[in-house]
Amino acid sequence: MSIGVVGYGIAVLAFLALTAVLAIGWRGGAQGSALLAAALASLIWAAVIAWSTSTGEIWPGTILLTDLFRDLVWLIFLWLVLWMGHLSAGSRHVRGLRLLGLALLLVAVAQIVLLVFLPFSHALQWVLASKVILIIGALVLVEQLYRNTAKDMRWGIKYLCLGVGALFVYDFVLFTDALLFLGISQPLWDARGYVNAIVVPLIAVSAARNPQWSLDVYVSRGVVLHGSALVMAGGYLLLMAAAGFYLRRFGGDWGQVLQTIFLFAAGLLLVALLVSGKLRASFKVFLSKHFFNYRYDYREEWLRFIHTLASSGEALPERVIRAMTGIVESPGGQLWLFDGGRHYLADGRLNWPERDYSPEPADGSLATYLHATRWVIDLDEYRSKPENYNGLVLPDWAQEESRLWLIVPLMHEESLLGFLLLAHSRAGQSINWEDRDLLKTAGRQAASHLAQMQALQALAEARQFEAFNRLSAYVIHDLKNLVAQLSLVVSNARRHSDNPAFLKDAIGTVENAVERMNRLMQQLRGGARVAGAKPLDLVELTHEAVQTASGKKPVPQFEAPDEPIQVRADRDRLQSVLHHLIQNAQEATPGSGKVSLALWRAGEQACLEVSDTGSGMDAAFIRERLFRPFDSTKGLTGMGIGVYESREFLRALGGELEVRSTPGKGSIFRLLLPLYTGDTTADDLQGDMA
Repeated sequence: MSIGVVGYGIAVLAFLALTAVLAIGWRGGAQGSALLAAALASLIWAAVIAWSTSTGEIWPGTILLTDLFRDLVWLIFLWLVLWMGHLSAGSRHVRGLRLLGLALLLVAVAQIVLLVFLPFSHALQWVLASKVILIIGALVLVEQLYRNTAKDMRWGIKYLCLGVGALFVYDFVLFTDALLFLGISQPLWDARGYVNAIVVPLIAVSAARNPQWSLDVYVSRGVVLHGSALVMAGGYLLLMAAAGFYLRRFGGDWGQVLQTIFLFAAGLLLVALLVSGKLRASFKVFLSKHFFNYRYDYREEWLRFIHTLASSGEALPERVIRAMTGIVESPGGQLWLFDGGRHYLADGRLNWPERDYSPEPADGSLATYLHATRWVIDLDEYRSKPENYNGLVLPDWAQEESRLWLIVPLMHEESLLGFLLLAHSRAGQSINWEDRDLLKTAGRQAASHLAQMQALQALAEARQFEAFNRLSAYVIHDLKNLVAQLSLVVSNARRHSDNPAFLKDAIGTVENAVERMNRLMQQLRGGARVAGAKPLDLVELTHEAVQTASGKKPVPQFEAPDEPIQVRADRDRLQSVLHHLIQNAQEATPGSGKVSLALWRAGEQACLEVSDTGSGMDAAFIRERLFRPFDSTKGLTGMGIGVYESREFLRALGGELEVRSTPGKGSIFRLLLPLYTGDTTADDLQGDMA
């Protein structure tokens, strides 16, 4: 297999890849269709020459016709791009362009006539001359295309002009040499395949940069970056191998030693370059700047950004800094957040020196400027052109910090949540509108995560206060009940102070109140409700609750069963539940009404009903407000937790509190509690409630 066959084979593969990419991204536009046709024609041309060269069957006429076909399609594409550009710009050169296209078409037709109707030996000179004329016409089109494109738009077609122009320049050298010597130079002919393959990437880049050609060409930045690095590393190794061979060949007695040392040093240098973050960042910026429409692959950038924010292992401020620095290849930064008062404080840092910065006032020049303009501040630009920043005066610490490069605002809704300081990029790049837009957008996303973090912290603190306040409310509620009992003793003492039986009961009531208050003090110190579950007689406990409430009208009536009913619970808390329900029934019932209690066994449960003939409650009140904590109908005298606490206490014991009520007729509260069977299940439940 000759070197020429390999070259044209590589060209076949290159144009096959280009044709496939263009076909996949084709959207039906005229310019895109012409470029696709040119790539396909080049593919056919390279395949025909590779086949004829490999088989040894050379068909000069067929090869020249194929060559003409390829040139003609490329000429049509160039002419069409130039034509569409002149039409959109309203140029006066449309007529001249028409004449040029007609002239080139006549030359191509003449070449076809010569090849078809004259013997090849007689037509060769004229065919080569017409071929040179077509090549000159193609170069004129390339030159006109580049010249007539606005300077700020030439980045889109410069690689097309370079690639296609290089093809036709090479063909001009090849065919003028053939015209002078009436024969094709074999070295030039064999190298032609490689030349065509080399320019394919340039054409692909231009196709990707011109979406108006209706070609949605996507070139992976990762593939370009790693592929280019691989090619450069391969070239470097070839050069080093050649240098090592030279040292060994001409180094005399030291040749082999010098070669070994040189290759080791060259390999070590290559590894150092490959792992260099600064070199990688600079190379990435170079590729993005010169080979792509936009500096960033926004899909990959956004996926990387969100993945960094959502990852674990670091605090959120550090993750925000890492995500933002990755956009502009910055090695580190520092995050400042609003403290909720009047200042912004340094909150987190990454690869940034730990220094004691003074707080930045919320009404200072920096914060005011960032909030008003939402602009990314470039410290290099600020130092060289301060007039671009409308009177911004940076604080002393910002002007003295040599590492500081950018200040990015973190906007949440319409407020400045904070700002981010970024160190100078490893690539040494400057920022443009694209960098600023991406940084501002990413900053908003980061600010939403930071605001959520602050909200969660505030919620956690609020829950701690809520738990303490709820405990305090329960304790105050119990104290209120104790005060009510002691007040009743005091009010009755004036009338029964000479009665020994009353004094005995009063002392017992006071002792019980002291004991309960001591337990409340333990609750306040320990931060949890203290459990003291033990078996008790519900009949006896109900009698005590009724007796305590007998000093207020209507006096409650209790229908006690003939036998004891044992349950397991904390005596004080269950008594507090009974007292609360009886008191509520008395308050809802006029003095002439009736409050009654009934207790009985219902299977494996004890059932205690507290009924009254008072005002009653409607279904909506029972459903929406009765069991809601801190919702009271008693105004400032009520806590709104009695019924709620009673139900939760009974549920913790495995019981329930049921309510039936009719407005204007009264209410029935039914307490259900498991009967005591001697096991410890109720003990465990009581502990859970505590």
